[in-house]
Amino acid sequence: MNMKSPYNLVTILGPTASSKTGLAAALAYKIDSDVISADSRQVYRGMDLGTGKDYEDYIVNGKQIKYHLIDIVDAGYKYNVFEYQRDFLKVFDSIRGEDKIPVLCGGTGMYIDAVLKGYKLIRVPVNPVLRKELETKSMSELQQVLNTYKKLHNTTDVDTKKRAIRAIEIEAYYVENNVDDSFEYPDIKSLLVGIKFDRESRRKRISERLQRRLESGMIEEVQSLINGGVEPEDLIYYGLEYKYITLHLIGELSYNEMFKKLEVAIHQFAKRQMTWFRGMERKGYSIHWLDGYMSLDEKLESVKKLLFQ
Repeated sequence: MNMKSPYNLVTILGPTASSKTGLAAALAYKIDSDVISADSRQVYRGMDLGTGKDYEDYIVNGKQIKYHLIDIVDAGYKYNVFEYQRDFLKVFDSIRGEDKIPVLCGGTGMYIDAVLKGYKLIRVPVNPVLRKELETKSMSELQQVLNTYKKLHNTTDVDTKKRAIRAIEIEAYYVENNVDDSFEYPDIKSLLVGIKFDRESRRKRISERLQRRLESGMIEEVQSLINGGVEPEDLIYYGLEYKYITLHLIGELSYNEMFKKLEVAIHQFAKRQMTWFRGMERKGYSIHWLDGYMSLDEKLESVKKLLFQ
């Protein structure tokens, strides 16, 4: 690239249905770069409509924009944040090796945190004995246990008892195994750009998009996955569209029940995403928010000014 920037990564984030992909792909076109997905479900092959892959967004002015970390594992597999950090770093190093600024795009806050914070994640096995001991404790008691550790990992991921127990499990493993997590992590300096809509607009966009996807064959997509050998419980594990449509297909929910429950669940999911991003800001991240109703050209111009200030 001819233009110099103080950043070596651009992160486009926001809640579901905020048109992040379109902006990320258009930006990648403008700066001659690639898009790296930060979506925990777009990694799965065959899970297209339900995860909003929107392949058509990656064609800009007739050019196919290269994207990464989409369609990399089979549906049914349980991909995790440890694998994501590893895979992201490989792609990031490769794109940076071409003297390009990668565009990270997604709504999975945990994945974004994992690559921006610069700490090493390692696989920590399940400790059933410790889990059984912790299950009887209250959330405040679990927090007290966490606070006994001098160095906390993944502290943003303790908003439920299940996550708090897992956080303690990780800390205990680090201490008991004398884990040395010092390693050379790339110096990532990311510009963070968020897209937001007011609450009512966001809800309207989510509901309209859900209806479009159902009409486009989302139920058939889930049925095809089941026909292909993916177990219903594995699809339910992925949540949202795959959970409720699977429950409908196996006869536990009527179509109307499925639609209403799924609609509510996606609204709640979007709210949690925004809560996560606000939490990132409280922890020191500077997110430049753009009004979702700005035109694409206006958004691009705003991002380019920030990127090449």
